[in-house]
Amino acid sequence: MLLLFLLWLAPLAHAGGDWEEFRNRFVAGDGRIVDTGQGGISHSEGQGAGMLLAAAAGDHVSFDRIWEWTRRHLQVRDDELLAWRWTPGEGVTDRNDATDGDLLVAWALLRAHQQWHVPDHLAAALGIARNLREKALRPSAFGPLLLPGLTGFERAEGTVVNLSYWIFPALRDIALADPSPEWEALRQSGLALLGASRFGRWQLPADWIVVDADKVAVADGFPARFGYDAIRIPLYLHWAGLDSLERLQPYRDYWAFFDGARFMPAWTKLTDDSVDSHGASPGQHAVATLIGGGKSSPAADPDEDYYSAQLRLLCGLALFASTHR
Repeated sequence: MLLLFLLWLAPLAHAGGDWEEFRNRFVAGDGRIVDTGQGGISHSEGQGAGMLLAAAAGDHVSFDRIWEWTRRHLQVRDDELLAWRWTPGEGVTDRNDATDGDLLVAWALLRAHQQWHVPDHLAAALGIARNLREKALRPSAFGPLLLPGLTGFERAEGTVVNLSYWIFPALRDIALADPSPEWEALRQSGLALLGASRFGRWQLPADWIVVDADKVAVADGFPARFGYDAIRIPLYLHWAGLDSLERLQPYRDYWAFFDGARFMPAWTKLTDDSVDSHGASPGQHAVATLIGGGKSSPAADPDEDYYSAQLRLLCGLALFASTHR
């Protein structure tokens, strides 16, 4: 447990100044994380990431403020999971959960408990974790599937999943606090699905896939892209120490292809290998650089949105953790 505690504290030395800038730009006074790229809404994923970053920076006051807003405004279902979307002036506008947000909040609460020894944080984390493994998993030939939300993703053609919701370092740490076999099975199923989800010229995973029996395909009704969701997959693989050459090579090959080009694209369409005509965000550059697929990052962007900034800071935590294993 002492080693685990030290590993959880390791990112603290890395987060300070960047966290202060993030907090000043994206954290409202009441603890709401403002997604500037989506019209100022807030969501469980953003709240969880904010809590994780605050804990890593040792900012107990901000952590408590963000968690209190999250608990009051999003933990309003008849279980311990979180409504995923809150809109200014309207409140919760979608009570369905988003399991990446649920995982991030539970993980952040566990980190906070290890650091500040607040029993309620541990109880809240375990409650969310228990609900996830009891309600959000479905069997498949690959192992358990993590539903992106409890409703809306089980279809006649198969189960729709988002592989960036497999937050591998969170699964590892939650398993230590909640020693149930589902967490290791979920880790293994995520790796198996990634091995089967290789599309297009660069053999990349799609943001959204559909799983039917032992087959995987790009999900209908979503852009057939490696883009803003799947960008997180190599980040989480690296963070969890699952960054073998074979797993990371498709991402490295994709980003290396654009070395020396006018810009690195934000996404590629997997059905025809076309790419976005706009450049990747600083956060996307940070992921590419983290895994050795990019050689430089763009200049600082004063208009950088919430999601890009979040990716940059999470990459910093992942880098620190990987160099202190």
